Amino acid sequence: MQLCKVQWPGGGIRIGIVEDDHVRFLDLEDYVGVQALSDILHADHPATMAREFIDDRSPAWPVADLLLLPPIDRQEIWAAGVTYPLSVQARHQESAGAGAFYQAVARSQRPELFFKATPHRVVGHGARIRIRRDSRWSVPEPEVALVISPRMKIVGYTLANDVTARDLEAENPLYLPQAKIYDGCCALGPYVTLAEAILQPRDIMVRLTVERRGERVFEGQTRVADMTRSLEDLVAWLARDNTFPHGVVLLTGTGIVPPDDFRLQPGDIVSVSGTGLGRLTNIVEQAAG
Repeated sequence: MQLCKVQWPGGGIRIGIVEDDHVRFLDLEDYVGVQALSDILHADHPATMAREFIDDRSPAWPVADLLLLPPIDRQEIWAAGVTYPLSVQARHQESAGAGAFYQAVARSQRPELFFKATPHRVVGHGARIRIRRDSRWSVPEPEVALVISPRMKIVGYTLANDVTARDLEAENPLYLPQAKIYDGCCALGPYVTLAEAILQPRDIMVRLTVERRGERVFEGQTRVADMTRSLEDLVAWLARDNTFPHGVVLLTGTGIVPPDDFRLQPGDIVSVSGTGLGRLTNIVEQAAG
């Protein structure tokens, strides 16, 4: 089952189930304690609860006719780094000094985990991601994101684009928050695929395409199976001495790294797709001066 969050044309936000490129909406108005997407995601049996709330009076709407919002509510967004061999290599190439730190992390039992975004800095499918105006080298980072309940259980999967200013990251590791965290720095969506529908997460194939003025200027792909760490291990480390009363979304790192001469430009169309997870597409814009 796949759940989405939609900006309703008549106003307000509605939650729906995605089936055959259509959305069947849920009727939550009369249910105390179940008003948000996370209320369903964090339930003991999300699929059963969602089906109980289907609004039979409302027709199914084509997904293409709807504005999909990021499938989050009040969750923090965190991310893991250097979880693929290629990402370690890229960090070493971009900066010899910083590369030594990343090599050490790759060999360590403790993973790199960092805060990525608050909900208001996240955009959904079809919205605009941003590149920093003080960066000359920004790239997309396509990733599988784990939707995690307050009990630190993986309840679903979605797609993410962890936009990064690589020149800031390369200049000094202490600039990582500025390279990663700013308005429009992260895209999530298009919906959440419940964990029970993904029997083998390691089989997920992630693909990235970037189009510029009608021409495909970059494409790449990777598999979750290529990760050097397990998803469960990343979640366990994130949970150490940390609580997330509203749940958390964890980006699991990227195994697709564009060449060093590639830079995102305003107007680029970036698409991230994943097996069983749909396609997340966004247009690039530069942050206002």
